[in-house]
Amino acid sequence: MLAETVCSAVSAAGVGIAAITAYRKRFLAATRIAAYSLVPVGLVMTGVVQWVSGIVFKPSVWFGFGLLGVAWLLFMTTRAVERRTGGTRKERRAAAAAARRDAVAPAASAPSLGGGRAPAAQPAAKAKAQPAPGEDFSDIEAILKKHGI
Repeated sequence: MLAETVCSAVSAAGVGIAAITAYRKRFLAATRIAAYSLVPVGLVMTGVVQWVSGIVFKPSVWFGFGLLGVAWLLFMTTRAVERRTGGTRKERRAAAAAARRDAVAPAASAPSLGGGRAPAAQPAAKAKAQPAPGEDFSDIEAILKKHGI
């Protein structure tokens, strides 16, 4: 009952403001204000205000919203833990099985790739191709010297 009275008072005030605006020859703005001011009365007449006030003032409804919040919090927590641990148990087993299969295949085909060379010679060649740790900072040192740092 109180909500309906408040909505009616807001609508009456809005129509009054629209009339003052129309008196000042701002008809477009007055029409817009009148349209907004009729919305609360329309909500009262359709029963939306009674429905919303019934939701707001019932403790069981708020308890239901609380339970929905707890359920959402639990769901998000399990998703965060799942991402941190690397997925579900089934996914981890599949990844471990794939890793075991990948580990077997390169060793089995290494002689055919290298033309008879030993697999130990390949990592040594890769290590020689990489520059020494002191050499890759020489360009940075040159830039710093150029700017006087």
